[in-house]
Amino acid sequence: MGKLKIAILEAGVELVPKEISNHPSVVKNAARRGKPPTHTLLDVSIHYSAMLRIRDRFKRGRPDIVHVTLLEALESPLNKKGLLEIYVHTYDGKAIFIHPSTRIPRNYNRFTGLMEQLLVEGKVPPGSPEPLLQAKSMRLPDLVRAAGARGLLLLREECERESVRSVVVKALNNALLIGVGGFPHGDFSQETLEAADYCYSIYEESLMTWVVASRLISTAELLANIL
Repeated sequence: MGKLKIAILEAGVELVPKEISNHPSVVKNAARRGKPPTHTLLDVSIHYSAMLRIRDRFKRGRPDIVHVTLLEALESPLNKKGLLEIYVHTYDGKAIFIHPSTRIPRNYNRFTGLMEQLLVEGKVPPGSPEPLLQAKSMRLPDLVRAAGARGLLLLREECERESVRSVVVKALNNALLIGVGGFPHGDFSQETLEAADYCYSIYEESLMTWVVASRLISTAELLANIL
């Protein structure tokens, strides 16, 4: 069996944008942590009032979604067997490459610090020739190619209904990257929709990112006779 490839798309993991870097909530949090404002992670639970000024604010500032999803994925039996690849493509156009041996901190504050280091330095550990995490500015079609996939299969509530098993089998048989939304509200951008080669829905309502990832991974584990 080939590897299951999953990408968390338009993920709300980004550094504080310059246009709100002088907002009191941003400045206060940065000062408390001893960092420049633009070297801190945008988080709606901290920066809600500042985020009222920015575009697509309902989709942004949710690094917790990526945190929970990566914990689920990287600790899975499928990943431990070397049969999973997971990527993140952020709202602001950065691709995050994750080595399967990476241990994501369970503590959210430590995870935040890790993501800040990654987005500022570009690698974790910084300067390593073989980093555990690497971030690059990259368009989604380029990430699909970099992942060694032959196309993108997007999971979206509005698309044709398919079973999780059928989606996973199609992805595995055709070396497709499965794209799952990494935001709490709204829809994919037109750019993301245009990058998709296939689009399916696995449930009649929207599901949280980590729930979708869990179902995909557990189905692949069953197909591989791991569980």
